[in-house]
Amino acid sequence: MSEICATCGLPKELCVCETIAKESQQIYIKEEKKRFGKISTVIEGIDGKEINIKDLAKKLKSKFACGGTVKGGKIELQGRHSAKIKGELIKMGFLPGSIKVTTI
Repeated sequence: MSEICATCGLPKELCVCETIAKESQQIYIKEEKKRFGKISTVIEGIDGKEINIKDLAKKLKSKFACGGTVKGGKIELQGRHSAKIKGELIKMGFLPGSIKVTTI
């Protein structure tokens, strides 16, 4: 017998909680200059309670072949990736209108 989601009441295979959570996020992507002039791309505004932020960071690091970390609810990726990250987040199910990109 399959497990039932406590939030939506559907079986785990049919659970729509994460899809609904992705649609309600307000995501900000910005680039920051770190020590020694290195550029870092920061993604913030993702609710860690509804979406597995560590898994999302792992997928993004793998896709863009860069290092990164999750600190204080923010995903930090090494390098300048702000232009490409929006497209990748849209492919993952986030709404295009909820993603704001600012560059240096």
